[in-house]
Amino acid sequence: MTTTQQIPATENDAWGFWGTMNEQASAAWPLAMTAISDATSQPLESVRIFLDSRHGRHFADDVLNQLHAGRALADAIHAATQQWMGWRIGRQTSKDYGIPRGLPYLTGFVIHCEIAEDSLAA
Repeated sequence: MTTTQQIPATENDAWGFWGTMNEQASAAWPLAMTAISDATSQPLESVRIFLDSRHGRHFADDVLNQLHAGRALADAIHAATQQWMGWRIGRQTSKDYGIPRGLPYLTGFVIHCEIAEDSLAA
């Protein structure tokens, strides 16, 4: 039996990834959700929290940079995902955010955003 997970909708259409992607947001959202979840092995809801955050806006900036360089949308999202996975959490970022040093940047911020949202809800 094959099951497909429902892609969570944005809860922040004014800014974050969705707001930054503007007219391309509806096409980019499911592609980014899936690409980030696959790359980080994090659940879709955690990815949604990340994309709705200010960090998601920065991720969208990198997707837009790839689009402006001539890539198609899916390729731009893939390239941005690989770029963020290639960066590592350094000493200062670890100190500022409590993310373990050396973790892939994208993984670290997806997890960080989920923890930050959970702590606000508590």
